Amino acid sequence: MPAFHKLSQLYARPGFLLRRAHQISAAVFEDECRSVGLTPAQFGVLSVLRARPGLDQSSLARALGFDKVTVLRVLRGLEKRGLIERVPAPTSRRNLAISLSEAGLKLLQQAQEPAERAYDRLMGPLNTAQRAQLVELLQLLTEGLEAEARAAFVPPDAEAEAA
Repeated sequence: MPAFHKLSQLYARPGFLLRRAHQISAAVFEDECRSVGLTPAQFGVLSVLRARPGLDQSSLARALGFDKVTVLRVLRGLEKRGLIERVPAPTSRRNLAISLSEAGLKLLQQAQEPAERAYDRLMGPLNTAQRAQLVELLQLLTEGLEAEARAAFVPPDAEAEAA
């Protein structure tokens, strides 16, 4: 009986449940977006670049809370597929400005409906009030512990305001 008690404690831990929820979220997204061939990370990068074309790699990483290795890996895959373009930044030749290509914009538009289906599937077990509460609690948790993150999260608008 003690082993079960310890397992029930493990399975009730927020870290365990957050990791499991992330696994499920990624699986649902990839299932719905299989037709457009996008992962959650790729969708995030394309979405940020649509909203803020010309970001440099570091700003893009911060806009998604990615580490430099992750954003580089995602960018290489998107560039190989012709979905993004990297050109020298107008303000600094050492930095590259990243933008969506026409193909990238078209694919992102095609991904909107499957991404919405993924969201609806993920949130399906919750009613409207629970959905809002979950998002609010996750925002409180992530904002309250931002200093503990391995990779900084700085939305592009916040970065521009700080500059």
